Amino acid sequence: DGPSKFLGDSRGWVTVYAYGVNDGAYLGIDDRIRASCCHTHARRKFEEAQSNDPNRAARALAYYRQLYDIEDRGRDLTNDERLALRRAESVPILDELKAWLDLQRADSHVLPKSAIGGAIRYALNQWKPLLSYVTDGSLPIDNNDTERDLRRLTIGRKNWLFLGSPAGGEVAARMYTLIASASRQHLDLWAYLDDVLRRLAGGEADLDQLLPQHWREAHPESIRTYRQVEQEARRVKTKARRARQRKLASRR
Repeated sequence: DGPSKFLGDSRGWVTVYAYGVNDGAYLGIDDRIRASCCHTHARRKFEEAQSNDPNRAARALAYYRQLYDIEDRGRDLTNDERLALRRAESVPILDELKAWLDLQRADSHVLPKSAIGGAIRYALNQWKPLLSYVTDGSLPIDNNDTERDLRRLTIGRKNWLFLGSPAGGEVAARMYTLIASASRQHLDLWAYLDDVLRRLAGGEADLDQLLPQHWREAHPESIRTYRQVEQEARRVKTKARRARQRKLASRR
C-alpha cells in the first residue's frame, strides 16, 4: 500500500528488476506506471553462470559489453540523440541477443534449473520491460544509481536501530534526509549545517533558501568540486576499462 499511496496518480516509467511485489504494488495500474527492467540484474545472472557454462555465459556477456559501450558513447547526448543512437545500434544487438536466447532455451543441453538456464529464463521472462529503455532516451539502461543510493541505508542500518524514542527517530530521519540531499549537491556538510542551524535558531523565515539546492547557489565557495572531479575520473576509468575489454575481445 505504501508505494501505491505515495505514487498516487503519477504517470511514467519506473526502472526495476524482477521483484514480484512491484506488480501487485504499483506496476500496471491503469497502464499509468510502466516498467523498464534493469539490464545489470539480467547481466549479473550470466556472470554468476560462468562456472556452470563458461561458453554461453561469455557469449551473453559479450552482447552486454556492446550494449554498455553504446551507453558510454550516449552518456553526454541529449535524450533525442541518445534515443536515435539506441535505435540505430542497440536494437540490432538486442534482436540478435533475443534470437540467441531463444535458441539456448530450446537446446536440450541447457538444463532449466542450471545457473545458465536460470539466466536465460530470467532474460526472456523480462524481455519486454528490458526493451523499454530503447523506446525513450531519458530512461537508463539499469538502476545502478538508485542501488548506490540504497547502499547507504544498508551500510548504516545497524547504526540506526536504536534512536532512544519514536520522536528521536523522526528527528534523525529528517536529518539524514537533509544531509543526503546536501551530499548529492556536493556541499561541504559542516559549512552547510552550521549555517542552516544558526539561521534557524535566529528565526530565519525563508526556509526555501535553506534547502541544499538553493543554499548551493548562494555559497559557491562551499561546493566540494573535487567530488565532481572524482565522479568524472571514475567515469573515465570505467570507459577506458571497457575499451581495453573490447580490444582484447577483438583479438580473440
